[in-house]
Amino acid sequence: MDSKQLKGDVIKGLLWKALENGGDQVITFVISIILARLLGPSKYGTMSVMLIFIAVSNVIIQTGFQTSLIQKKDIDDTDYSSVFWLGLVIALILFSIIFVISPYIATYFGDNEINPMLRTLSVILFFGAATSVLIAMVSRRMDFRIQCIATIVADIISGIVGILAAIRGLGTWALVLQQLIKNLLLMILLMVLLKWAPKASFSLSRVRVLFSYGWKVLVSGLIDTIYTNLYTPVISKLYDPTMVGFYTRANQFPQIIANSAGSTMQAVLLPTFSKTQDDNKSTRVIMRRSLKMGSFILFPAMFGIMAVSEPMVKVILGDDWMGAVTLLRLCALGFAVWHIHIANLQAINASGRSDIYLKLEIFKKIIGVLLLIVSIRLGVAGMIFVKALWDYVCTFINAYPNKKLNGYGPVSQWRDILPEFIAAAAMGVITYGVGVVLMMVMPNASSFGMSLVILMIQILTGIVSYILMSLLFKLESFYYALDLVKGFIKK
Repeated sequence: MDSKQLKGDVIKGLLWKALENGGDQVITFVISIILARLLGPSKYGTMSVMLIFIAVSNVIIQTGFQTSLIQKKDIDDTDYSSVFWLGLVIALILFSIIFVISPYIATYFGDNEINPMLRTLSVILFFGAATSVLIAMVSRRMDFRIQCIATIVADIISGIVGILAAIRGLGTWALVLQQLIKNLLLMILLMVLLKWAPKASFSLSRVRVLFSYGWKVLVSGLIDTIYTNLYTPVISKLYDPTMVGFYTRANQFPQIIANSAGSTMQAVLLPTFSKTQDDNKSTRVIMRRSLKMGSFILFPAMFGIMAVSEPMVKVILGDDWMGAVTLLRLCALGFAVWHIHIANLQAINASGRSDIYLKLEIFKKIIGVLLLIVSIRLGVAGMIFVKALWDYVCTFINAYPNKKLNGYGPVSQWRDILPEFIAAAAMGVITYGVGVVLMMVMPNASSFGMSLVILMIQILTGIVSYILMSLLFKLESFYYALDLVKGFIKK
């Protein structure tokens, strides 16, 4: 593919994917606030328990074959249809397993309502099996406009249905109904917009080829999903239940931003790297640009959250949640390097070396679990701090194979993004210092009104100081971002 055309496709894909993720996050966040006020925390707790089983099942159904469909060089409708029908079969098996074990899950958690709701919610697995094929198709075409439209429409309609159901007094069933409608609509809309339907064909040989690559990605996804959800039950078991709430909320704010940026990069980079997998120079150029732009966005966002965490928690969550401030800072510290993991792992996947990806995940998660066990005696803050430090070490581990695969290793990567890191850290220190001074000199600084004023001043300080730092350090990503904005405005 022509390099200029590829660059244009990447930029257009990033913009549409960013719009989809941003719209999805904003709409979902607003709807969740409304539903939380209508239903209360206990209903959301029940839903969270059920979604763990759905998340693990969806990894089994979607992850491996979806990545294989995107990564494979030559593909046709037989591949798509084969994966579609196989996905439905796997979904049926997992649905049956959940249907059988749901009474035992309900008994374990002491909530009989979980049994019928989890069985109903498991229908989502069939929608997910179909949607994974459609998203792979969107990714290969790099036409994320379709996914953006489908996602936002599904979010809005399902959100309205969920809110109306909550008002009618359906309780947790309102959340179940919302999830069912959202996933069903997303599947239907993608099929309509892509003008695609599965054909009555199935090729076992094609499936074997895809599975030979995808099973390693699948196992890696399972390991990551289980590890990611490990901290909540550990904290719940060993510490006061209130601390679980503090950790969940503290993790939520930076995770929303990191996941939005990360999923945008992930969706665009895998098909892009797949097209350049035989051209190391092009892969290095795209990786470098992605890392610098990701650093330009995530570093200041996370250091900014660390700087304004105290007034932010007071304004958004209230005084009862001030215990989450320290955990929020530590979670943001770890999520600051999220984009580095994604860029490197996607480059490895696109090169066809899913075996390296699997080995990395096994090694990192074994060490991660050992660090979790060792850090338990340090308290919740100590556990999260150790986890954040390990996230930084993992940037070197994930980047190391790319030194051999495409000549862009960890030292070169950190050397490239160090200016953005220093500029963001300096911005964070300045913003935090302004907040400390304002809290000392302003009357009633702990009140809601004054906290809101302090938060606004800190945010403005952060924006201005980061722009000045960008100019001072002559950040390449800053000028590249300006060019993107200018080009977008002209269009």
